[in-house]
Amino acid sequence: MFVVGGTASKKVAEDIAKDLKASLIKTISKRFPDDELYIRILDNISNKDVVIVQTTYPDPNIIELFLLQNAVKEAGARKITVVIPYIGYGRQDKKFETGEPISAKAIAELISLQADKVITVDPHKQHILDFFTIPAFSCSAVPELAKYLCKKEVDLVLAPDKGALERAKQASKIIDCDFDYMEKTRIDGTTIEIKPKNLEAQNKNVAIIDDIISTGGTMEKSIQELKKQGAKNIFVACTHGLFAGEAIKKIISAGCNEIISTDTIKSDFSKVKIAPCISPLLDCKY
Repeated sequence: MFVVGGTASKKVAEDIAKDLKASLIKTISKRFPDDELYIRILDNISNKDVVIVQTTYPDPNIIELFLLQNAVKEAGARKITVVIPYIGYGRQDKKFETGEPISAKAIAELISLQADKVITVDPHKQHILDFFTIPAFSCSAVPELAKYLCKKEVDLVLAPDKGALERAKQASKIIDCDFDYMEKTRIDGTTIEIKPKNLEAQNKNVAIIDDIISTGGTMEKSIQELKKQGAKNIFVACTHGLFAGEAIKKIISAGCNEIISTDTIKSDFSKVKIAPCISPLLDCKY
């Protein structure tokens, strides 16, 4: 097996190759003066199984994945598995208004054209895997996030809303602590309302865990509510840290003690490796 990492996921690819004792493919990648991308595979991968690792966010990384897929196919790979640590456009999973695309479906169908299998991590909605026209699987980062949180003496794990309760429950079993959820109502794309719950957070170390942090609004309001209820330390953890705009400033200003994300998207808060979640899926047969 050979592994190649796109520029968005080089370290994840290296970690996966190390886990699987696989060879890393050497590549050349550069931008032309007009900002178009040039990619070249340097190793002989004819009739070999190849794993491509590339997060498809932001937009230029989608094009890079398509070019990597084509380069690997043209180089004669026998089987191509695409690992997408974070799927861009995965949240547009249906038409909300007439005339909209189903963006998650559009991206999935294009990726499927030059691949045999897809693996991703904590998709926002599990059913987007059905948009791929090839076998598609997902894994969860919660066990790795929970292992990190074990070092923080967490007393309570919270989901930011009821829909994410299963994630908090899974983490709480590993940490061996209580779990609950915040009551959240989304007013529109940028406005949310967090209603108080009797969470018994007084003098407790609390972790809020979610799949994606984008603008940070949900986390900000959750932290503020926990502060009102007397929480001692508050940790914010997510699989995919987009941290758009002033998200980090919002979360820290609200009173968060530490922000933790995986390395599906590279940032200063990527403290948890995602490869241990992905590698077992590559090391088994379907």
